Amino acid sequence: MENDEEIKTIGDALVYSAEHEAKSYTLTPTANRTVQPIALMRLGVFVPAVRNKPQRGNAVIDASEDFGQLEIAKAEGYTNIMIKGSRLDMSTDFKTWIGAIRAFSKYGADSNRIKLPFTEFAKLCGIAVDDINQRSRDRFFNSFLRLASLVVSFKNKDGTKATITHLLNSAHFDTEKDIITLEGDSRLWELYAFDHKVLLQLKAIQALPRKESAQALYVYIESLPTGFLQVSLERLRDRLNLNSTISTQNNVVRKAMKELADIGYLSFTEVKKNGVVYFQIHSRKPDLLPNKE
Repeated sequence: MENDEEIKTIGDALVYSAEHEAKSYTLTPTANRTVQPIALMRLGVFVPAVRNKPQRGNAVIDASEDFGQLEIAKAEGYTNIMIKGSRLDMSTDFKTWIGAIRAFSKYGADSNRIKLPFTEFAKLCGIAVDDINQRSRDRFFNSFLRLASLVVSFKNKDGTKATITHLLNSAHFDTEKDIITLEGDSRLWELYAFDHKVLLQLKAIQALPRKESAQALYVYIESLPTGFLQVSLERLRDRLNLNSTISTQNNVVRKAMKELADIGYLSFTEVKKNGVVYFQIHSRKPDLLPNKE
């Protein structure tokens, strides 16, 4: 992966580059951008952390429509596809997953089991060199526990065939040798490769520190078709999967949309039609406005 050796800080990893303003992109990960499966972005696998609650809770997601396009589903005729496991957050788990798919893209051409220095993996997640310590290692360990807990189950229509696997099969740490080993399921190769993916700009994530609701909505909105969009307030509430009252959730969505506008990602208008509130998204700029930080 080019320029990895130059990544020394989060700023280096997420630096803005004018060359990314081109209308078309090559779907390969670099130091300041990565690509993500459309399905994982749309489905709400990664959501804002639940504040002031020691227990994260579990997620149950019907992925039949989006994961039905995976090769394993088409080959085996699977139509009932579910994702179950721990809630995954934006602040740690999303960055860990970004690092994982970047690592697989670099080392996983010939094997679904890869090995690399932990310090390199941390940099692939956008972690500054000075922040790589025992505390960050512990955060990654706990994050991998949550990622590995995510079970993906496939069933055919009459239930006569089924497959159960994990988003990430295993992660092994060797702190003495500073090595991390990751293993994915080759049957889910589309989730680790870069076919049929949406380009996800990490600059927006960097521009939204500790604003997980805005981060999650950015990830979702960026997965949608280009051009004018009209998305209901209810749909955005569902995407965040919060546990608060409806009025509180509405306020969170509105605040997050304003934060996305403030960093120059989108322009929108809130409208009400037949009692339903919509956000009309007029434009999106994944690289953000040049002088808007």
